[in-house]
Amino acid sequence: MNTSAVEMEAPFADDVSVSVDTLRVDLRDGRTISVPLSWYPRLLHATAAERKRWRLIDRGQGIHWPDLDEDISVEGLLAGKPSGESQASFSNWIAKRSSRPSIRPTRTRAKAARAS
Repeated sequence: MNTSAVEMEAPFADDVSVSVDTLRVDLRDGRTISVPLSWYPRLLHATAAERKRWRLIDRGQGIHWPDLDEDISVEGLLAGKPSGESQASFSNWIAKRSSRPSIRPTRTRAKAARAS
């Protein structure tokens, strides 16, 4: 008896959007995947600006958020796999984020003088 193996290739991502509660990935084959943002705690705890800053990796087989050090594969999304990050790793990441100095715009002396 002969069996033939069917090779399946995961589709490629074409576009990504992240709302307050959903990660949405448009695929090149016309499908759209939407998953709860709670599946990816780093994205859930990110700012809107950090969520918008992503790039496709490996020709669209994955998505990378450089500010968050987060990578998500299209294959994992299609399989319904949430983040596999351990609680300890996530806790360390959160601790590092909260210890970052906040950058506040400062007014120059000239601007302060004009404002007076």
